[in-house]
Amino acid sequence: MCGITAYRGPSSAASRARSALERLEYRGYDSAGIAARHDDGTALHVRTLDGVASLTDAVRSGESGTDATTAAIGHTRWATHGTVSERNAHPIEDCSGRLFVVHNGIIENADLLRARLVADGHRFATDVDTEVIVHLIEQALHPGAGLGDAVADAVARLEGSWAIVALDARSGALAGAAHGSPLLFAEGEEGVYFASDVGAVTPVVDAFRVLEDDDIVEVDAGDVRWRRAGGGSRPRGLWPVPPTTTLARTGRHRDHMGNEIDEQPAVASRVLDVLAPGIAEGLLWRGMGLPPLDEIDRVTILGCGTSLHAGRAVAGVFSRLGGLPTRALIASEAAHEVWEPRTLVIALSQSGETADVLRALDRLPDRGCTLLAITNTPFSTLARRADATLDCLAGPEIGVAATKTFVAQVLTGACLALSGLSVSSRTDAVALEGDLRALAATPDALSAALDAWRGPAAERAAEFVDAPGFLFLGRGSGLVYAAEGALKLKELSYRWTEHQPAGELKHGPLALVDVGTPVFVVDNGDPRLDVDIAEILARGGRVLRVGERMLHVGGLAMHLPRTGPSWGPLETVVPLQMFARELALRLRRDVDKPRNLAKSVTVS
Repeated sequence: MCGITAYRGPSSAASRARSALERLEYRGYDSAGIAARHDDGTALHVRTLDGVASLTDAVRSGESGTDATTAAIGHTRWATHGTVSERNAHPIEDCSGRLFVVHNGIIENADLLRARLVADGHRFATDVDTEVIVHLIEQALHPGAGLGDAVADAVARLEGSWAIVALDARSGALAGAAHGSPLLFAEGEEGVYFASDVGAVTPVVDAFRVLEDDDIVEVDAGDVRWRRAGGGSRPRGLWPVPPTTTLARTGRHRDHMGNEIDEQPAVASRVLDVLAPGIAEGLLWRGMGLPPLDEIDRVTILGCGTSLHAGRAVAGVFSRLGGLPTRALIASEAAHEVWEPRTLVIALSQSGETADVLRALDRLPDRGCTLLAITNTPFSTLARRADATLDCLAGPEIGVAATKTFVAQVLTGACLALSGLSVSSRTDAVALEGDLRALAATPDALSAALDAWRGPAAERAAEFVDAPGFLFLGRGSGLVYAAEGALKLKELSYRWTEHQPAGELKHGPLALVDVGTPVFVVDNGDPRLDVDIAEILARGGRVLRVGERMLHVGGLAMHLPRTGPSWGPLETVVPLQMFARELALRLRRDVDKPRNLAKSVTVS
């Protein structure tokens, strides 16, 4: 959720922290703030509700002349406790104005700690749970104790999840700690950094270290001191900055989402260039160290939102091509699931830090299940916990509503499944060959969908700009794409949307259809869809069919049968994404920053 940055170095600390923070704004945009130390030990503290960019003038003014800043922390907030207001914006300060803290996570025992701290004489100025942290550090920072000691004492009293960085404006020391929320540390040529995500510091570092749960890192004028959970002071191992984090983020659109939709054919090509050569003879599967599919009895998909939809598409490869039993679990509802032996668990998360996914995995048995992670962040908590990790190679995705990461997750999962099935006795060789041909054609199919729907998506958005709600239908392998289309539209437009199996229309959802009701139908070639469409048209509904194949002869148009790949008609997601974006723009929504949402859901 929230984004954290920090910097300590010879100069311009506030500007550097603000610049890094700008690359994390997708993690939360309810408020933003910077706290920095001047050379004379005084503090610069600015907060705003107007976005990270609005901090620029205040930071520049605070660093003018002789007012150099040498240590700073920054924060962009997604509110969990306390209203969206400037007083609740981070960084949060202590009673004296000496200490400042930024925090990502939830302190579950904050109310109890607040009551004790108030009784001890501490004055609270906000409604947020984070404020207990800065007062606990203030209480522990007695003469002879360093900032790292005080942070260690404070976090020992916390329950919940946190990634925090504290700043001592008097000394310029920084200290970071993590438990259940992501935080990394990096050293560059001009100073040291903390950040929630490597994208914040990619322009200035080549490698970084990840704080594991209960690690503490302290930085002051003398040194960098690392306290590892369970004892020891050696720094964690270095991770190189992934090449995909430096990919270009520009395009013909002013918004990131439009450019990321356009980028999907290139993402598909990149995934296939890297992974497709390993499909033959099971090379990719074996290279992951996974057990042979003939030793796996079932596949379980675990995820949330778009990642869950991608996982359901991947599950189709195992079930339709290999006859393996599959199930898909909503991670937030998986706490009491019974895990059976010889299960391959595929957990999908763009960030690799999705709290509901990580919490669901806490109940996974130590033996009997194999955990595979599909993520866009190969150094994430999910990746480090998994038995095997597959980088989905999407590159940075700044728009909060996922687009290219969905396509990347489906294709990486499909490549891996096809690799395992290529050497399995379960597999139909003819069907496998058909899937391989469809896989190779995917980049062109995505490009064709972009070209075909660029005009119609805008036209349909103009037509339905006043529609109060939308229905999305599909059958079989097309249903998951109907679900993803419905999710995109509700995320961006704030209109109600519902997805249903088309065969369920008569069992209730048909009551939603009135004259002019827009109904998207994802066509995967199932002939029964024609009957479903006729039922909608008979009630006056307006059908928008995506994925259909037509043959035009003279003045006649005929539907052609299609047999899609086992993961379904992936290219149909493109017009659904384009329509959602076009409608949202007409409604004057911010398509990159939908209200109440954030990119990386690191709280449960």
